[in-house]
Amino acid sequence: MSKVTVVGAGNVGATCANVLAVKEIANEVVLIDIKEGVAEGKAMDIMQTAQLMGFDTKVTGVTNDYSVTANSDVVVITSGIPRKPGMTREELIGVNAGIVKSVVKSVLEHSPNAILVIVANPMDTMAYLTIKSLGLPRNRVIGMGGPLDSSRLKYFLSEELKCNPNEVEGIVIGGHGDTTMIPLMSHATYKGYPVSTFLSQERIDDVCQKTMVGGATLTKLLGTSAWMAPGAAASFLTEAIVKDQKKLLPVSAYLEGEYGMKDIMIGVPCIIGKNGIERIVELPLTADEKEKLKASEAAVRKTNNILYETKAL
Repeated sequence: MSKVTVVGAGNVGATCANVLAVKEIANEVVLIDIKEGVAEGKAMDIMQTAQLMGFDTKVTGVTNDYSVTANSDVVVITSGIPRKPGMTREELIGVNAGIVKSVVKSVLEHSPNAILVIVANPMDTMAYLTIKSLGLPRNRVIGMGGPLDSSRLKYFLSEELKCNPNEVEGIVIGGHGDTTMIPLMSHATYKGYPVSTFLSQERIDDVCQKTMVGGATLTKLLGTSAWMAPGAAASFLTEAIVKDQKKLLPVSAYLEGEYGMKDIMIGVPCIIGKNGIERIVELPLTADEKEKLKASEAAVRKTNNILYETKAL
């Protein structure tokens, strides 16, 4: 039996819970929110599709009662205010730091061994806050940015190549931000062949740029943060943990010397299984990619410093 809690019943959290249920990733899903009735209503709405969609997962909604989340294997934390048009992820830090700290403490009181998947923005910094404030082992705190950014990269690549997205491989590392993420085009392939076989450097650069502003593009179109792909990406990562899939995924991980970095959470390729981050994989990078990773590190550290300046840490 597996149990997953999703904290925050907004668009991303509800989408995550829905995908977890429809794909039967867990036997039980708990959706919890601070706002009265929202989690209950969305859980009921999801459960009313069970017969239509043919799933057996039980989804429960609850308002601020963390006892219902007890013994969760994985807890996905989406709570926090969403990004508004023109707003950077970094501007969210003041409000969301307090929310995330409170939520994580409440979660661990009832599920002390849970793997934590952090979705709240700025994601790398919220994950760093989680691991530093609670002293958890680094395998149990995972920032969910890479699976989403990599999915966007593969979408834009497939559009450029005019092919099925499932036939494209691509990975995005670095910070989860419009200027800090790094599409690793040296590792991007179409049916096993380098994408440079099919696309000019100009087209590849365009795909990279579209990927990096993928979230901002949707925010501008929608008037709020995207939710379908983020929710699905969170469930995709959760599935790798719950089902012990040993998948190679780029996630925000706490580094202790890997890629030449320490005391930071930033997106790098990792093997994900039942123990969370089971291994950090150091891929060979081009000189340009190494330079970009250093710049991304500096930007993430700058945001992390706000935690100390505001005494959140």
